[in-house]
Amino acid sequence: MSMMSPIQKTALNVGTEVLVHAGPSLAQIRPIRQAIVRRVESAMLGGLKRARATSQYPPGVDDDRTLMGMALLHTVERALTDQRLSPATRRCLFKITIQKLLIEQGDRATVARFNAQYGVNPPGLLLISPGKACNLRCTGCYADAGPTAEKLDWATFDRLVTEAKTLWGARFFAISGGEPLAYRSEGKGVLDMAEKHPDCFFLMYTNGTLIDDKLAASLARLGNLTPAISLEGWRERTDARRGPGVFQKASAAMSRLRAAGVLFGVSLTPTRDNAEEILSDEFVDFCFEQQGALYGFMFQYMPIGRSFTLDLMPTPEQRLWMWRRSWEIIRERQIFLADFWNHGTLSEGCISAGRANGGGYLSVDWNGAVSPCVFMPYSPVNINDVYAQGKMLNDVWADPFFAGIRNWQQSYQQDKGNWLMPCPMRDHHADLRRLLAEHEPEPTDANARAALLDAEYARGLAEYDAAYQATSGPVWEKHYLRPGVSSDGDIRPLPEIQ
Repeated sequence: MSMMSPIQKTALNVGTEVLVHAGPSLAQIRPIRQAIVRRVESAMLGGLKRARATSQYPPGVDDDRTLMGMALLHTVERALTDQRLSPATRRCLFKITIQKLLIEQGDRATVARFNAQYGVNPPGLLLISPGKACNLRCTGCYADAGPTAEKLDWATFDRLVTEAKTLWGARFFAISGGEPLAYRSEGKGVLDMAEKHPDCFFLMYTNGTLIDDKLAASLARLGNLTPAISLEGWRERTDARRGPGVFQKASAAMSRLRAAGVLFGVSLTPTRDNAEEILSDEFVDFCFEQQGALYGFMFQYMPIGRSFTLDLMPTPEQRLWMWRRSWEIIRERQIFLADFWNHGTLSEGCISAGRANGGGYLSVDWNGAVSPCVFMPYSPVNINDVYAQGKMLNDVWADPFFAGIRNWQQSYQQDKGNWLMPCPMRDHHADLRRLLAEHEPEPTDANARAALLDAEYARGLAEYDAAYQATSGPVWEKHYLRPGVSSDGDIRPLPEIQ
């Protein structure tokens, strides 16, 4: 999204501003609303045609970004069709999410100051897992969460948000866990953090079981904290991983959020067992039509955390099928559905370790361990120690381990690496192992240490990497690197996947 052309950014900005501020009367006039959307789409496609002549990116990458931009436009339009969002949420949707994050790319003056000092743009977001505690005990949890007192104190949590704003110009924060709604420090929780920082937008990954009517009403009043409800598929699969009755509770939470006017989405974990189920027409209808989710994120199963195993990862063939199927849904149904592995084309590959050309992020857990990514559980520094030494987030970002990953990202991009397999942890595990051996960051828990010492684990991931390169490489070469567009400049068709 950050690489849309200036024409596309302007079109999306103007279109969403008109839609968001149109008010109930205009938003309910379907012909007017649809005319606005058509004009914006036309401008975005025009920007795509111009980009093809000047873009530094592979032709297919510009196509993907245009498709996701149009999906975002239609998401805004759907949200306003029946005035389902609270007034506070509508204001935040434009002022923070659309204008500040997607169009302006954060606080420009702060970004420029960081760039002047370090020669690159700062990270665009920070992921914070303030507490490990969770009311569930999910099979294969990457955080190994459960009943525990491990947490960041409130002052540290607040300082992380404040510093990311003042040092990086960040306005977007992802909150994970554990269960974010189980976090309490000094009598305060994640809703208090969102209220203290009304100029920021917070995305909270939650199991949804703690969302009652009162909490839904508070979220609607705040407008700047969106829950992404975790699901594994239908009732049988969700309850099998998360516990009996969880699917019903999560569904009830979505109903409450919808009734209160809260912007919410879904967080899906594709595995070898459920990939086809969660991308079926029936389940997509359930999430986005019946329940009213406005966005979706897919986090393919990563072999880390509790009882990690390679056997749950989608096969290379499934993963490539998921790539095609997800773009089919985005293209045909204009649903904002992002896959952090298959959609590396939207972000120029991996964004971990505070990626050097902007848009990157770092992860801070409940004990203060700072990692390149929530799915890369190796930490060279602890934020509590950093603050005790009088240092700050910029010093964390500059750590040699993180810098080493950023150098790898830059080299991979310059070598025209396959952005369908962007992840150092899973897609280039041998490269990550070399960086781990060189810098010796600490595993964040016993599970991460066990994975690091497991030779079969390393060998299995290296074999997976080679298999997926052989499977996805031809698609990257033919669909993304070759021009292959029709004479009128339409977005190219998706290839058939066997």
